Amino acid sequence: MTSCMDVHGRIREVLAETLHEELGLESQHLSEEDLMKALRRRGIIDDVVKELNFLSGSDSPFVNSKEKEQELSNKKEMHHQEVTTTPKLPTHFVDREPRVLKRTNIDPSRRYLYLQVLGGKAFLEYLQEPEILPGQVCSTFNLCVHFRNQRFRSKPVPCACEPDFHDGFLLELHRDSLGDGCKMADATTMLSICDPVHMVLVRTDTSGDTTLVASYFLEWRSVLGSVNGTTNLAVELLGVGTECKVSVGILNIKLELYPQINQTLSQEVVRTQLSLERQRTAEKERLFLVYAKQWWREYLQIRPSHNTRLVKIFAQDENWINRPVCSYVRPLRAGRLLDTPRQAARFVNVLGYERAPVVGGGGKQEQWCTLLAFLCRNKGDCEDHANLLCSLLLGYGLDAYVCIGTKAKDIPHAWVMTCSTDGTIIFWESLTGHRYIHKPINPDDPPLVEQPKPLYPYRTIGCVFSHQRFLGNCQPSDAVELCMFDLYDESKWKPMSEEAIKSVCSPGSTTSLPPCPSLCASMIDAAAVSNEIELQLRVLVSEHRKDLGLTTIWDDQLSYLLSPALAAYETERTTGISAGNEEFQDAIRRAVPDKHTFKGFPIHFLHRNARRAFVTCLRSSFCEEIICCRGDQMRLAVRVRAFPYPESACAVWIMFACKYRSVV
Repeated sequence: MTSCMDVHGRIREVLAETLHEELGLESQHLSEEDLMKALRRRGIIDDVVKELNFLSGSDSPFVNSKEKEQELSNKKEMHHQEVTTTPKLPTHFVDREPRVLKRTNIDPSRRYLYLQVLGGKAFLEYLQEPEILPGQVCSTFNLCVHFRNQRFRSKPVPCACEPDFHDGFLLELHRDSLGDGCKMADATTMLSICDPVHMVLVRTDTSGDTTLVASYFLEWRSVLGSVNGTTNLAVELLGVGTECKVSVGILNIKLELYPQINQTLSQEVVRTQLSLERQRTAEKERLFLVYAKQWWREYLQIRPSHNTRLVKIFAQDENWINRPVCSYVRPLRAGRLLDTPRQAARFVNVLGYERAPVVGGGGKQEQWCTLLAFLCRNKGDCEDHANLLCSLLLGYGLDAYVCIGTKAKDIPHAWVMTCSTDGTIIFWESLTGHRYIHKPINPDDPPLVEQPKPLYPYRTIGCVFSHQRFLGNCQPSDAVELCMFDLYDESKWKPMSEEAIKSVCSPGSTTSLPPCPSLCASMIDAAAVSNEIELQLRVLVSEHRKDLGLTTIWDDQLSYLLSPALAAYETERTTGISAGNEEFQDAIRRAVPDKHTFKGFPIHFLHRNARRAFVTCLRSSFCEEIICCRGDQMRLAVRVRAFPYPESACAVWIMFACKYRSVV
């Protein structure tokens, strides 16, 4: 930065000398050519060029480059993004000083849609919010965008009546079928791309807690009929759940096509195409609804008690739109972010659990979420967890299904089931990551025959479904322990037509089907997060003991020795296998002298708030005993280990420990 400032200073000096010494005060206005000659004579131009660092494998952007491509590169540089596609070689220069935002190469053979968010207005819930002072911690908005496997996230902006959104997202338009993937999309091709731009608005409060504010599907193809390939929109965002009819606010959005299309379509052609798609979708959904009603009538005729079973064919999403449950599940490949099905189960378990909020009483409100809304919020209900886990297990090639039933006290619940090729049935609890093998009880066995005791918490099961199949339980009893899971036996499981399901749930079948995003890598620095939480906990413990009139001496070596135990706990949660305990115990025995006592307390959190964690720890009498310990030669230790997962999910393990001399 110093060298850049020196160059600027020298330019100002040269301009001053040129004005006063060479040309005189009575001179006419200087031309640009006169100033450039003066700068070139003093070598300033050469110094500026030396200050530029050109990336390898690219030519100078000042030579043989089109004005529009350079403008596009600059716009791509500005927007803040999370990209899941493979980056290409850069074709532009950067300053020597590193920048926070990444630059991404623009492929001149592809067409792009540049979506700009130019502020918001009428967010009336924040009308009375006081003005944010510089440096003040406040609640923020984040806008998450997904389009055809491309994901982006805006910079956080303070919550306000007119939030200051100023972000741009460059969305690549391409056909990924029919061998056209490498061709630039023309107007007709783009008109056939029916994927909407899914935008999710999330609020993050000062404690780090997230709330889903709005979920909106933007129809972008109106830009195909606009002059110069540019259009401005005022998008009204509606609330979620029971507030789906209430306006949240308005976003000002500008859409541009790059490069511009040679021949724009008429607005009438665009409107006709959109109208035909809506009619086609409405007809498919109507036919499926007719079929579902007929299936349900047939199901009830099998046994009158079926009317009380949890057979759920449709579920409402965050926008209160009824969708077939099979549309919430789709095979999802995690790439290199998750290596095994059990690691996927751990990832889903780490995502937070929160029941849909209810205004007033009335019990649980049922609300399923689209996958993007669930991932952006980083928490959801049991159905959201089960849908995601089932999608990931399907991606690993397993025969996986979401189960709808009840657990203890007849509480509705959702979990996942996999069917092995040898007939083994395994239940996966998506909220804990636990796995249970199902061994059915035969009620016809003699009383003396020992029956397996179920270890799983599930009581009844009404139906199972995947992305292609839906089956209702038509066995005499819906008790899980008595059920047989031969899903191809129609005397036990009544199937829906796979063709009917495919007509409304397969990718691209209807324009109303939400697109399925891929997972994003974690942006959490595990070491930095672990150190920060650990330092905060040390301060909190020291202050707590000071209030009790106790001094605090930390043993850094003992703290370090706790690391293997925390790693072993996370490994056990992921794989179900305990390892490394012998080495940890041996190290502790060596670190604790004779006639000394060692106490340790591990605990697990799914958030990164040190104060909340400390308050929770003090609720445990055993942990409080360690933190408030008194004794001869007493030393305290604390170790924190953060384990990041995709989507910025994070498991945090904390262990408090102390050692002191035993006095009898």
